[in-house]
Amino acid sequence: MANEVKLPRLGQGMEAGTIVKWLKSEGETVEKGEPLYELDTEKVTQEVEADFSGVLLKIAIEEGEVPVGQTIAVIGDQGETVEVGGDDGAPQSAEKPARAPKRDAERELGRAASIEEQVTEVKAPKREDGRVKASPLARRIARERGIELGGLSGTGPEGRIVAEDVERAATTPSTAAPAVAPAGAGAEAEVEQLSSTRRTIARRLTEAWQAPVFQLGVTADMTQTLALREQLLARQAEGSVRPTVSDILTKLCGVALVRHRELNAHFVEDELRRFPSAAVGLAVAAERGLIVPVIPSCETKSVTEIAAARADLVERARGGKLQRSDLEGGTFTISNLGMFGVERFVAVLNPPQVAILAVGSTEERPVVEDGAVVVRPTMELMLTCDHRAVDGAPAAAFLRDVKAFLEQPALAL
Repeated sequence: MANEVKLPRLGQGMEAGTIVKWLKSEGETVEKGEPLYELDTEKVTQEVEADFSGVLLKIAIEEGEVPVGQTIAVIGDQGETVEVGGDDGAPQSAEKPARAPKRDAERELGRAASIEEQVTEVKAPKREDGRVKASPLARRIARERGIELGGLSGTGPEGRIVAEDVERAATTPSTAAPAVAPAGAGAEAEVEQLSSTRRTIARRLTEAWQAPVFQLGVTADMTQTLALREQLLARQAEGSVRPTVSDILTKLCGVALVRHRELNAHFVEDELRRFPSAAVGLAVAAERGLIVPVIPSCETKSVTEIAAARADLVERARGGKLQRSDLEGGTFTISNLGMFGVERFVAVLNPPQVAILAVGSTEERPVVEDGAVVVRPTMELMLTCDHRAVDGAPAAAFLRDVKAFLEQPALAL
């Protein structure tokens, strides 16, 4: 019996995804739980496993953006005849896989020269019961950017408006005031379309910028923390992950967060959600952009366990193998640029979290100790907080404890 493969909802709020490539071809045998295709969502690209065993009889959507719930393939018995239904219930031809609407590279590169033509030939999208036909993702983007769908031309099936149509409308200049190329700009400019990950980063950072924030900074003496790391390295089994200063900091922040739950919280629609356990996100620079995989329950894990979890997440992040679950549930974020020699910086909030800690490099600096100037390894920390959720005093108390833990790690026991 044939089973339709529908695009799954891989997280709350997911309305659509982009099929990147199929890992099986039509006619191949598929086992339940075996990777079937790669799907690009707003947060991550991941392999999606087959829900059924059998033969991949038909690939209905070869690649491109697809709304959640639409049939994208059929798995059944060898030789079985299949008929694939579209998202509106109408049968589709099973002779050739469809491609979800994509940007035409030639049209994009020549967009400035053809704006007038596009404007004069806009066709109203087809409607269902008086409602504009548009993908769920297109509706959300239009709502966020204040764009009326009724005035757009849809390039999807039967005039359906897709996300690319809305994005094009947002970036197309008015014909009443033609854009003037900057002086020195050549005709061979490289055009790179934003990936879904990059679009998500842009949207979330814009949200973060709207929050009223404040920053607090301290400098910590890292002598004892560096000594602790050397002790941990001496006890590590051969071949195991070597703990870093960041791993120790993650552990110490986890302990401080459960003592100061005002910082271990989310701000969501005038509601504060404080969590009893610290799920610390680590900002990682990957090829697709900045992502923040999460290590749960950091207050209960040892530094060695945190190091192993961190190494696994970073490796999979840079290899594009993270699952959506790896990125969800974070209650606090650490952004560390110390490895680049950055001494201090201010990190941008990671909504809906209410705080993020920016970590600089550990440097030998002169400090005053018992009235004498001595040289100590120090590290600068900068805490950014959402003032709607956190006041200065509790934020300062949290940062004071993190500094104390770094200078005397035994205090975190």
